[in-house]
Order: sequence, then structure tokens, then C-alpha cells
Amino acid sequence: MGPDGYEIVPAYRHDRQVLRVRRNGRVVADCLSVEEVARYVDLADLCEVIPLHVRAGDTRTAVN
Repeated sequence: MGPDGYEIVPAYRHDRQVLRVRRNGRVVADCLSVEEVARYVDLADLCEVIPLHVRAGDTRTAVN
């Protein structure tokens, strides 16, 4: 995920894996290389989003 709503996700186009650049949910480009992605977004600004699974009944908090 990057600033201004940019997101890079793996995808397939015509049986070929691509890096799909989306902005605010809309497809901007399908890129064949990281260099192509860099034309749309500064790679240094990207961060990985890791979904965390919530356990049922887990009420622990960081601050008590």
C-alpha cells in the first residue's frame, strides 16, 4: 500500500503474472516488471499490509 490510495497486487493477464497498480480501487496499469511499477509510484513509499486474524473472545488491549 502506498500514499494517495495506490496499491500493488499480483494478478494474471492473458495467462501471464503481472503487478497490478490500482488507485482507490481502480486499475491504473498491469506491469510486467518492478521498473514499470516505479513509473506510477515511488517504491520507497510502499509498505506491506499484513492482515491480522482476530481470535474470538480476545479482549486484550495495548493500554489498560
